[in-house]
Amino acid sequence: MSYAVPIYQIPTLEVAGQTARFPIRRIYTIGRNYAAHATETGLGGGHSVPGISLKPADSILAGSRLAYPPATAQLEPEIEMVVAIGTGGASIPSRTALDHVFGYAVGFDVIRRDVLADCIKNQHSWDLCKSFAGASPVSAIRPVADVGHPAKGAVWIKVNGEERQRGDLSDMIWTVAEILARISAYERLEPGDIVFTGTPKGPKPVVRGDALHGHIDGVGDLHVTIA
Repeated sequence: MSYAVPIYQIPTLEVAGQTARFPIRRIYTIGRNYAAHATETGLGGGHSVPGISLKPADSILAGSRLAYPPATAQLEPEIEMVVAIGTGGASIPSRTALDHVFGYAVGFDVIRRDVLADCIKNQHSWDLCKSFAGASPVSAIRPVADVGHPAKGAVWIKVNGEERQRGDLSDMIWTVAEILARISAYERLEPGDIVFTGTPKGPKPVVRGDALHGHIDGVGDLHVTIA
């Protein structure tokens, strides 16, 4: 097959212990899934269903250096557990949703917080605040066969050795199974999809030169430097 313009390379992630890589199809993000973070944003919590948004697949960070994006003055990484989908399905019931999971990883949902505020003020879509090169750093995926389905354990991020966020997977308002059931009710999940599951309270701005270390018990670690 020929293409009218040069074809782009499909973004992929490392799979722990394997040479084969995980191709990225879609990136879903879940908002306000930790009550304390929902409260501190001023946007409120207590919603009956999880909020869902999308990021472009090519926002996956290649390597461990994230270039500070243009047109922003307040860049904030949010530590999140990432779910990688291995088996597709539509209208998946929550009781079987975990059967569709390939594995889990540590991710930073990186947000231009000042751009977000401007989008809210002007009643625009939030896409610009979360859609830029490198906005989705993700660690190697740990297959379910190795880690099971983590539902509790510490979640934290340190910047230059100083802790910025801390929570526990058990603090999530909606479980992974409930999130996948919700997404698949609107759009068929497919192999290669990944889902960021929300962040604990306390994200703060980072600057060039900062070293980020994210950790989730039973899942792994993620190291990124802001360049």
